[in-house]
Amino acid sequence: MNQAKANRPNVIVFFTDQQRWDTTGVHGNPLDLTPNFDRMAREGTHANYAFTCQPVCGPARSCLQTGLYATTTGCFRNGIPLPEGTKTIAHYFREAGYRTGYIGKWHLAAEEPVSEARRGGYEYWLAANALEHSSDAYDTVVYDGANRPVKLPGYRVDALTDAAIRYIDEHKNEPFFLFVSYLEPHHQNHRDDYPAPDVYRGKYAGRWMPPDLAALGGTAHQHLDGYCGMVKRLDDALGRLLDALKSLELTENTIVLFTSDHGCHFKTRNAEYKRSCHESSIRIPLAITGPGFNQGGQIRELVSLIDIPPTLLDAAGLDVPAHMQGRSIMPLVRGDRSEWPSDVFVQISESHVGRAIRTKRWKYAVHAPDKNGRKDPGSDVYEELFLYDLEADPYELTNLIHMQSHRAVADVLKQRLIKRMVEAGEAAPEIRPA
Repeated sequence: MNQAKANRPNVIVFFTDQQRWDTTGVHGNPLDLTPNFDRMAREGTHANYAFTCQPVCGPARSCLQTGLYATTTGCFRNGIPLPEGTKTIAHYFREAGYRTGYIGKWHLAAEEPVSEARRGGYEYWLAANALEHSSDAYDTVVYDGANRPVKLPGYRVDALTDAAIRYIDEHKNEPFFLFVSYLEPHHQNHRDDYPAPDVYRGKYAGRWMPPDLAALGGTAHQHLDGYCGMVKRLDDALGRLLDALKSLELTENTIVLFTSDHGCHFKTRNAEYKRSCHESSIRIPLAITGPGFNQGGQIRELVSLIDIPPTLLDAAGLDVPAHMQGRSIMPLVRGDRSEWPSDVFVQISESHVGRAIRTKRWKYAVHAPDKNGRKDPGSDVYEELFLYDLEADPYELTNLIHMQSHRAVADVLKQRLIKRMVEAGEAAPEIRPA
C-alpha cells in the first residue's frame, strides 16, 4: 500500500434507526440521553438542521449508500433491493485501498441471509437484511460472510458494538471504512414495542415529552420510556466506540459520523411511526468528528442525508462521483456558504406518494391521492397537503395550506418544490392548489 493510501483517515458511520433529532441534549432534550453525541457535536461538527430525504428504512438507506435519490435507484419503498451493479460508497472506498466492513441492519436486499452480490460491495459482513425480524433485544442473530447464522451475546446494541470494536482492533493498521447499522431505537415489529435494556426500563416514564407528542398523543405515553432507554444505550455504545479508538490511538486519524435514517412520530401523523413530511419523521441528529471536522462548529444550513456520501468521500480525500445527487458539506465546515441551497427536498412513499420542501421557515408538502405509495414511485399530478410556518409553529400543529393569507407563500414554495423535483430527475408535475 502506498504512503498516500496509508495516511488516509479511517471512516466509521454510526447509524441508528428511527431516532428523532430532539432526543439529543444539543437539541434541548433535558433527560441527558446523549452525553457522548453532545460531546461529538461540541468538539466536532454539528449539522443543526439535518434531514432525511426519504422517511422510511430501505429507501433512506439506498440514498445513504449510493448518494442517489430513491427514485433514481428505484428503491422507493421497502423490499426493493439495490439493483445489481449499483455502486455504493463501499465500492469507492475499496477502490481507494480501504478495507470495508458492514455490521448490523442492511435492509437493501430481498433475501435473508444476504448473498455476497447483494451486499453493496462490503468486504467484511456481519449483518442481517431485516434485523428486526432476525433478532430481538436480547437475541441478536446476524449472518457472517459465509451466510452462517451468528448469535452475538448481550443486549442488541452492545452485541453489535462489541463486533464493531473487534473489527476496529483487527484493522487498526490499515485504512478502513466501517458502517455500523443499529436497529435501535426502532420498534420491535412482532410485538410493536420499544424494548430498552433492563437497567433503563421505567427510567424515563412520565418525564419530559416533545411538545408535538404532548399535544397529539399517539403511542408516546406507552412507548417513549422504552424509546428513550434505547437512545441512552446507543449513546453509551457511541462512548464505548470512541473510547476504543482512543485506546488504540486512532482518534486523530478516524472520522466518525453519527446519524439516523429518519425520525419517529409515534402514530401522531399517520397509522405508524414515520412516512410523513413532519419534522418528527424527517429531522435527524447529525454530528461528525475527526480529521477535517474537529472544531467545525455548528452548521446552520440545511443538510440532507443525500449529502453524506459525497461528504465522506470528500473528507477522505477521494473524488466525489459527478452523478451523486447530494453535495459535500466540507465547504460549509470550512466556512464557505456561498453555493449552499436554502432548502431540502423529501420524497415520501408507502403511506402515500408525497413530496415536500423544507426551508428555514417553511414546510410545504404535496401528495398524489390517486396513487398507491407501495406501487407508484411518483406522479405527474399532485395536490397541496401541508403548509407550516416553522417560525410561528415549530411543532407543526396548524396547517395553513387552505388559508388565502398564505397563498402567495405557497405559490413560491410550489415553484421551488418543482425545481427540486426536476433536479432529482423527476418530471415537472402539475400541483393543484388545496
